[in-house]
Amino acid sequence: MTYIEPAPIKDKENPLESMMQRFDAAVKILGISDEMYYILKVPARQVTVGLPVTMDNGQIKVFEGYRVIHSTILGPSKGGIRFDPAVNIDEVRALAAWMTWKCAVVDIPYGGAKGGIACNPREMSAGEMERLMRAYTIAMLDIFGPDKDIPAPDMGTGPREMAWLMDEYSKAKGMTVNAVVTGKPLVLGGSLGRTEATGRGVMVSALAGMEKLRLNPYRATAAVQGFGNVGSWGAKLLQEKGVTICGLSDISGAYYNPRGIDVEKAIAYRNANNGTLEGFKDAELITNEELLALNVDVLVPAAKEDVITHENAGNIQAKLIVEGANGPTSASADDIINQKGIMVVPDILANAGGVTVSYFEWVQNRIGYKWALDRINRRSDRMMKDAFDNVFETSQKHGVSLRLAAYIVAIDKVASTYKFRGGYG
Repeated sequence: MTYIEPAPIKDKENPLESMMQRFDAAVKILGISDEMYYILKVPARQVTVGLPVTMDNGQIKVFEGYRVIHSTILGPSKGGIRFDPAVNIDEVRALAAWMTWKCAVVDIPYGGAKGGIACNPREMSAGEMERLMRAYTIAMLDIFGPDKDIPAPDMGTGPREMAWLMDEYSKAKGMTVNAVVTGKPLVLGGSLGRTEATGRGVMVSALAGMEKLRLNPYRATAAVQGFGNVGSWGAKLLQEKGVTICGLSDISGAYYNPRGIDVEKAIAYRNANNGTLEGFKDAELITNEELLALNVDVLVPAAKEDVITHENAGNIQAKLIVEGANGPTSASADDIINQKGIMVVPDILANAGGVTVSYFEWVQNRIGYKWALDRINRRSDRMMKDAFDNVFETSQKHGVSLRLAAYIVAIDKVASTYKFRGGYG
């Protein structure tokens, strides 16, 4: 039997620490009491499970899995399940809290949660992935539920894994329960528009920020760091709005063309090339650090946490950063970016398009009726734009960055709900 050791927790640029620094700053501005501070800070529930799984070679491996419920005061908790070798409890706690603030910022009746399993899906067969997901679902039967905690895909998981989760949960309950999970295949109750939803929200946020900065999309340039689902859709939709995409990157490196990259062509190349841009000939190969420092109007970090830190923030030349990923900018970089006068549309706002359409999927499952794509896009665009305007107005009112304003909006909403409900002794 083999035990899969989770990644060690980093002390330097810890994502939980970055989130808490912003949280603390927003709480100070709001004048939140010490009692409310700890109610909002401490997760409602944390679960760690050992998951024995029989691998294809007959060997049993034990994986460590997590589910953190940060808050349920606004409604059932919501958050993805991440399959990644670097998953650890600190990361999951940070992402669960981010989900609370993200749902509150876009005014969705959900609390925040996150799940993860320390594993490498690239080294696992479909059968091993299925057995792992089903084992995780069984371990979480008392946690999950359409009115309790609603998981979704995240890094390393997708519609296939959500289908397995829904099936295993439904078997345990003796009936089909579509609404227990979002991000499902369409035939199982998934929503139209879900695949592109996060990238679409990035596009809406970018255009809203460009409007405030008086940047004409047809004259603007952008670089997108990360070319997975969020980055590729964000790049494609921005290009459709007239923005010239000069830089793209993925695990194989970064690609730069000052005249612009045909994003659809890049997507087609990636899909035909084992999921990477390696060998892409329509652009010059550069490093990821060089991509972050390109002289473009808009930078979209859409990969992982802490890619912009105090070490490289001074090199950024973009006028607008739109955070497609969760936590791509460490707290240590905030002051540097603010001093440079760069507008940042923070992660809890910019990438909330995904949870917005996940919410629409859950609503459709609950009422047993599917909406057309144009209705979904229209409603999600409106919610994202309204959220941006609210955060922008808050930033003007308090004289703070959009990031801090987003935390102020979210924390104020959750704290006010606690006060009205009296949800503590």
